[in-house]
Amino acid sequence: MFIAHKRILPSRKAIKTPANGYTMTSIETTHRKAAPMPRTRPFAQVDVFSPEAYGGNPLAVIVDAEGMSEQDMQRIARWTNLSETTFILPPTSHEADYRLRIFTPGGELPFAGHPTLGSAHAWLEHGGTPHDPERIIQECRAGMIPIRPDDNGTLSFAAPPTTRTGPLEHEFLERIVDAFGIDPSQVSAHQWVDNGPGWAVLRLDTAQEVLNLDPDLSRIPDAMVGAIGAYPPGSPAAFEMRTFAPRVGVKEDPVCGSMNASVGQWLARTGETTHPYTISQGTTLGRTGRITITPDTNGTIWIGGNTTTLFNGTALA
Repeated sequence: MFIAHKRILPSRKAIKTPANGYTMTSIETTHRKAAPMPRTRPFAQVDVFSPEAYGGNPLAVIVDAEGMSEQDMQRIARWTNLSETTFILPPTSHEADYRLRIFTPGGELPFAGHPTLGSAHAWLEHGGTPHDPERIIQECRAGMIPIRPDDNGTLSFAAPPTTRTGPLEHEFLERIVDAFGIDPSQVSAHQWVDNGPGWAVLRLDTAQEVLNLDPDLSRIPDAMVGAIGAYPPGSPAAFEMRTFAPRVGVKEDPVCGSMNASVGQWLARTGETTHPYTISQGTTLGRTGRITITPDTNGTIWIGGNTTTLFNGTALA
């Protein structure tokens, strides 16, 4: 962060003299108010959604962001250059345990999945105590997000409601197909699955087709789009997922909880998935992302995975 010191700025003022009028100048000093000094704040970098260290999606977390400006949050997110950086704040609702703001290098998101789990993990590690020991409530721009630990301490969040569903418009679908470099016949289904970031998804027949994608994102610079394809029955993972977010400056998200949440809701609505299953993501980026999707008896889809703090310290912010 930049530290602003008080500067003495010269300004020139003409002085009237009897001999020659306004010919002489003097230098006056004016004082510019100094910006607030940054301070050290607890910081963690958390690996999310992988059973192996450094195999998931990294998340930078400023654990105590009270008093920080939105401009500073965005500047830090650009500097970390991760898919997301989060800032934990006191809640504004008595229902919530804390409030979360989520920034990509290109802007703020109302909700995102791996930042939700990674931030909850960091909050707990830094002494956070939920009102209910069996459930954490995160406040964010998308609303209140319940997070629950299982018997092993693995965290899952409840998929928030989607704000947009239904098939993609034909023109938009054509643009995605063109950017993906695939034949239209390879698309077996498509859907808006937006739970805040603006997600759309294409269903391809196989996981290998998803792994083969080499998209030209310059053709869809404003898109937030993913692709999913099935592995053969009996494989360790049921599907391979990839997500691309050029709108917010993220070429490919290594492992994406929000997309998997809304796609999980879509597949549950169609009746294709009724039991827990695992998603693989990040393979093409050398990651070992594994996301568990668990429908409960009330129809809620829970998105879970490993969270591991790999760096702990302080940030000057």
